Amino acid sequence: MGAAWMGEDEFEAAVDAALARIPRRVAKHMDNMVVFIEDTYVPGEHEDPDTVLLGLYEGTPLTERGEWYAAGSLPDRITIFREPILEVCSTREEVVHEVLVTVVHEFAHHFGIDDARLHELGWG
Repeated sequence: MGAAWMGEDEFEAAVDAALARIPRRVAKHMDNMVVFIEDTYVPGEHEDPDTVLLGLYEGTPLTERGEWYAAGSLPDRITIFREPILEVCSTREEVVHEVLVTVVHEFAHHFGIDDARLHELGWG
């Protein structure tokens, strides 16, 4: 499979389009969230240096927030990694689809849905 090519602006538009596809009834429950696009994931000191991620959710899922979670908490962060997505796709259409799957997958973590359940639902 050859790597797809997509410019940064077009990739950002694909992420924006994926975000726009999140149903309003779901999106209205998102709280204290930001989305970033980075070129690639850099594994941490204690991670396998060959770790490749398409997306990453960092934060406190809504299902785990208690009284301690209040004003002043840093926003949850979703990062979509452009280069790995382009590497696993060979066409623009595959990139758009993979971006959608990755965005939905990471937003699901914000709602407390784990990887096992996401795989069962076809969003793995």
